[in-house]
Amino acid sequence: MISAAAELARGLARDAEAVCRHYLSKGRRSGRYWIIGDVQNTPGRSLYVRLSGPDYGPGAAGKWTDAATGEHGDLLDLIALNRDLPGLGEAMAEARRFLVLPHPAAASSRAPPTPAASPEAARRLFRAGRPVPGTPAEAYLRARGITARLDWPSLRYHPSVYCREVEDAPLEQLPALLAAVTAHDGTITGILRTWLDRHRPAKAPLADPRRAMGHLLGNAVRFGEASAILAAGEGVETMLALKSVLPRLPMAAGLSANHLAALELPPALHRLYIARDNDAAGRHAAEGLRERSAAIEVRELVPVHADFNLDLCRLGADGLRTRLAQQLPPSDRARFLNR
Repeated sequence: MISAAAELARGLARDAEAVCRHYLSKGRRSGRYWIIGDVQNTPGRSLYVRLSGPDYGPGAAGKWTDAATGEHGDLLDLIALNRDLPGLGEAMAEARRFLVLPHPAAASSRAPPTPAASPEAARRLFRAGRPVPGTPAEAYLRARGITARLDWPSLRYHPSVYCREVEDAPLEQLPALLAAVTAHDGTITGILRTWLDRHRPAKAPLADPRRAMGHLLGNAVRFGEASAILAAGEGVETMLALKSVLPRLPMAAGLSANHLAALELPPALHRLYIARDNDAAGRHAAEGLRERSAAIEVRELVPVHADFNLDLCRLGADGLRTRLAQQLPPSDRARFLNR
């Protein structure tokens, strides 16, 4: 029990700011600390929660002290006091609910295991996530210059997703941005996991911080429902960068050049914008998709730099709008371009 409690406390500490925003919502961040009046979420400045630091020992993340009362502890203790829970078991159950972890007692009634890379495994992982706003996934995307709304049904955040650095390395758990890959009818066929750094708004320091699972070919991560007009590109961040200045234009991310070239298009589509990356693979993807779209008006959107997310970061929103205004016909410029 002690070992399980300590592991839960460490899991909470890895996502300390999200814990504070949920249970101590009347407080605020100040440097490396969350400041609040007390564990009951009273406004004030007496209680300090450390938001970053090692997993354990002096200065560990998640440790808190109330200067007015002398109380202190970890985030599991804080949850117990905040929710007025009678014992450790109840506090652990509440922590598991927050971290979206199964209860050990539920193991015998759990649904039968599915293949690790199957669409059903992708759906289960995505359902275990929570909306992106207010999470480290939002901080990561905002650090990429993205100002678009992030409450899309296709995006979620999970504080603890298994990953492996290399094939024989031990499994570890890291927070992750989850992007659902769907067919036209909205069925989730796969998922893209982007593991995040625990301490700063960036991708995790892995050789391959992005990995997909499930059935991807022909499907996409979708932002808005497309009928007559659609913009399609490769990366999630690329399309969200475009969404920052073209918020009303439906978009789809194929996740790679090869998958973009194979994207299945809506039957009623009459105009397709291919937001290609500015490299050889991007050009080939655009050519392949254009060849498969003979009955559709196809226009290419080409960035100045490697992709539109880099354009947004380096040119700013106004610079990106200027670039896109030169590539959109007047009717779509007036309809979609956010000024």
